[in-house]
Amino acid sequence: MLYIVGLGLGDERDITVRGLDAVRGCSKVYMEAYTSLLSLGLDPAALANLEKLYGKEITVADREMVEERVDQVLLEAADTDVAFLVVGDPFGATTHTDLVVRAKKMGVQVKVIHNASVMNAIGVCGLQLYRYGETISIPFFTEEWRPDSFYEKIQNNSRLGLHTLCLLDIRVKEPTWESLARGKKVYEPPRFMTVNTAISQLLEVEEARGGSAYGRDTLCIGVARLGSDDQKIVAGPMEKLLDVDFGPPLHCLIIVGETHPLEEEMLEFYKM
Repeated sequence: MLYIVGLGLGDERDITVRGLDAVRGCSKVYMEAYTSLLSLGLDPAALANLEKLYGKEITVADREMVEERVDQVLLEAADTDVAFLVVGDPFGATTHTDLVVRAKKMGVQVKVIHNASVMNAIGVCGLQLYRYGETISIPFFTEEWRPDSFYEKIQNNSRLGLHTLCLLDIRVKEPTWESLARGKKVYEPPRFMTVNTAISQLLEVEEARGGSAYGRDTLCIGVARLGSDDQKIVAGPMEKLLDVDFGPPLHCLIIVGETHPLEEEMLEFYKM
């Protein structure tokens, strides 16, 4: 059996009782660590906390392993119980849907244990979940690559009066382009996009596109470390949020659409 277990958003204690029972009963435990991270990060002390509570040694599954060597995990799951731990909910990223499809094609049984994710916990900011449009992802811009395909999605949401949840890029164990060209991988240091960087990039795209999907005065909500004891939520115009220190990762951003009176009451608690 392959158990895909959601860990929630905060720390090692956010796992569900069902999830913990499954993990403790497995012979091998992997933790996916490139679509998201727990607030405690990936340093040895943080992993030790997880291993102590779960009572199992944990193997960190980075991007290369998940995308290139995941069949090894599935072969193990064909013979014994294997847990694959995912921050948030197991189906918060398409990577994990692909894992389920591969497992089923190989005849491996799969059991999914759900948990909280950014997609529902973001309700804490006061905006009603059914008033969100399509969620977008914002990648880090580089000198050579400045993708803006998310712009039309924001524009469509705005026309419908819907809020836009922006998930911000994280880069963990990413090889540099130069090292790939030389055939010997050298990895970039970990990078986590901040609300400030996301807004800066969004304003650059709006200036280039000129479609009035949003502007410097558009109301937004910056969120940091959602689900943790020290989570930070600040609402204000895009331009003013540029100067807010949101602290350590992970961050996300909401571009606010048309608001209901109850939403406006909640937003008052978070406004600058």
